[in-house]
Amino acid sequence: IADRQEGIGVCGWILVSLSFLLVLITFPISIWVCIKVIREYERAVVFRLGRILPNKAKGPGMILVLPCTDTFIKVDLRMVTCKIPPQEILTRDAVTAQVDGVVSYRIHSAVSAVANVTDVHSATLLLAQTTLRNLLGTQSLAQLLAGCEEIAHSTQHYALPGMLFATLDSATKQWGVKVARVELRHIRIPVAMQRAMAAEAEAARETKAKVVAAEGEMNASKDLQKASMVLAESPAGLPLRYLQTLTAVAAQNNSTIVFPLPVNVFGSLGKKSTGG
Repeated sequence: IADRQEGIGVCGWILVSLSFLLVLITFPISIWVCIKVIREYERAVVFRLGRILPNKAKGPGMILVLPCTDTFIKVDLRMVTCKIPPQEILTRDAVTAQVDGVVSYRIHSAVSAVANVTDVHSATLLLAQTTLRNLLGTQSLAQLLAGCEEIAHSTQHYALPGMLFATLDSATKQWGVKVARVELRHIRIPVAMQRAMAAEAEAARETKAKVVAAEGEMNASKDLQKASMVLAESPAGLPLRYLQTLTAVAAQNNSTIVFPLPVNVFGSLGKKSTGG
């Protein structure tokens, strides 16, 4: 509709001429009715005898509107951010989840936004809501929880294949709307699923802890084997190690400690001192 270039006909031009003549007769009183001020972030779509003027939308600044023949609609070109209501979705692995999000868009063609759709804001919101729900239905729960940012990025740039993004792109382009970003806010899953996921995560962490502990025991056993080989080479090394352990234990707790020592240790020490 916004691209049609049909004229208003002879009768239309006669009515426009009469309207313009009325403005001249009632000047300067009529100037206050005919001049409209359009803000910097707005555009005015002017209808003359029910037809959109062939030129682009008027504004910003002052525009002239003829009485009786012209009407106009203001369109806001600023970025609009609205909340997508919570949606019940069924993921690819048959898990029910509730998702809500935020969609940001702006109108880049005021004429298309007025002529091609009844309510551009409601239509854009409903289309983004449906597209988001269908897109999340193709993802598994793990992908949904781990890739929220990636999904939002894909919704903006249409990087993922499929008809959903093509439908969103073509529909908003016809309405003069450019979708800037679609992001997920909250993902709610059933309490039973939350408990199952928590139990799964706890079991995975416990398994990892056991593996780390087993690796530590293996490394410690290797080090103890090397230490025993070193102590075996020197008979006096083992008593010294006993004494070091006794000193460390005595420093931690102020108590009496009975520390057994083999009798042959003193015998070996006595023999070495006698030989010296």
